[in-house]
Amino acid sequence: MIKLLKTNLEVRKAFYAILKNTPKEDLLKIPKGYNNNIWWNIAHVVVTQQLLVYRLSGQETIVAQDLIDKFKKGTTPDGTATDLEFDLVKSLLFTTIEKTIEDYEKGLFSEFKEYTTSANVTLSNVDDAIPFNFFHEGLHLGTIFSLQKAVKL
Repeated sequence: MIKLLKTNLEVRKAFYAILKNTPKEDLLKIPKGYNNNIWWNIAHVVVTQQLLVYRLSGQETIVAQDLIDKFKKGTTPDGTATDLEFDLVKSLLFTTIEKTIEDYEKGLFSEFKEYTTSANVTLSNVDDAIPFNFFHEGLHLGTIFSLQKAVKL
């Protein structure tokens, strides 16, 4: 699991590069035919990892509840983001996974509330949640690539 989490850090570098190298207006634009934007997708993966790994394990999330409420499943972007929010998410891209590695090695995730995802995958423990989260982030990275093309049209 540690190797998968370290690989997840590499994928997070791609999200970071997108945030760093994409103009803010492009990050926030919702192209025709889409219901979200690049910014929402990146913040959403940070929030979802916390819910799948920490919350389902009965642990406190590293991410504040207001960020969770803004970017959890079922939310839509409001078209705004402050520079402070951008900087926070850039930081959380790495600190959340680094802390997960540390907490996993400590055995912090021994409890888990079983959960069936919207992809109809049942997560019974943290060793199910971590690979599913990795899959989830890959889906959103693909969505972001599509959004990048649509934003340029």
